[in-house]
Amino acid sequence: MSDAAVSRRVFLAAAGATAPMAAAASDRIAEFLPPPERVHIATATASSVVPPPRLSPEEVEQIRAGNPKVEISIPANAAELERLLPEVDAIFGSISPAMLQRARKLRWMQAMEAGMERVLFPELVASPVVVTNMARVFAPAIAETAMGMLLGLARGFNQYFYPQFQQKHWQLRRELVEVSGMTMGVVGLGGIGSATAAKAHYGFDMRILAVDPKPMAKPLFVETLREPGWLMEMAPQADVLVSAAPATRETEKMFNEKVFRAMKKSAYFLNLSRGWLVDSNALARALHEGWIAGAGVDVADQEPAPPGHPFYGCPNLTVTCHSAGFSPQRQVRLVALLEENVRRYTGGLALMNVVDKQRGY
Repeated sequence: MSDAAVSRRVFLAAAGATAPMAAAASDRIAEFLPPPERVHIATATASSVVPPPRLSPEEVEQIRAGNPKVEISIPANAAELERLLPEVDAIFGSISPAMLQRARKLRWMQAMEAGMERVLFPELVASPVVVTNMARVFAPAIAETAMGMLLGLARGFNQYFYPQFQQKHWQLRRELVEVSGMTMGVVGLGGIGSATAAKAHYGFDMRILAVDPKPMAKPLFVETLREPGWLMEMAPQADVLVSAAPATRETEKMFNEKVFRAMKKSAYFLNLSRGWLVDSNALARALHEGWIAGAGVDVADQEPAPPGHPFYGCPNLTVTCHSAGFSPQRQVRLVALLEENVRRYTGGLALMNVVDKQRGY
């Protein structure tokens, strides 16, 4: 097995123009040579926090694609999984340090999430096991949620329904704005960031600025793409600031008082990636004291947000419950990625969505 880091730009050029979004999902390449003679895959989960994969018999057959050397086991309980671990060379889901120790033949783990902070642990990072994730699989639904939140804030939908109709009174509001032509600043131009930026640009003629730590080809819908250090210059220019970065040590509470005070008073903030990235107290102050016009968040630093959380009672805040990525179409894309990566694994081809375990995404 070879595992070499290449720049996104090189990978995009090699992939051609047919599927740029999928090609840009990872800047690492992992392939297994020679191809394995047999493939035994098991579904697994390390804890109740990370749910196990849910695959129907029809989806299992689709993933196998009629390949007789591929066996997919879905253990019914922990004891059955414990028995399977020493024999499997691939896992769909997640594992614990104890499970990794027992899975002596394990070469590849396909995580069922996009974010890796709940999946990676030191022993797995240090091991030769290749980890792939679901980057970009959930992005279309999350991008629609982002635009829905923005439109709700800008057009006053959140204020019209709550509290007006709940309290059965009518109040005309005129302090509404149009999102068309706004400037959107995107932090993290991965799956969520790219999908949201594309919808904003092509659907609402928005000017797109972005920061991302990895070298990559600048998409046509992005006007300016810079390194993360440009955030404090980008924030004052943005009418909408979007958090779409992964949860890492470097991104913890990156959206803090300094950033919110740098934004326009008329600007909106959207967090669609991880609650880890936002200083919740600072965002609550920004909303209560009018540093920004409004915010939409799908994730929180504590989930579910407990009584007394800073988000409760904030004016002009729309909160969804980590539900932005769900849709029937999401499962179709998820199974298609599993099928494609199994095909690649069995054929000695480069896997899709290879995670840089040191970076954490």
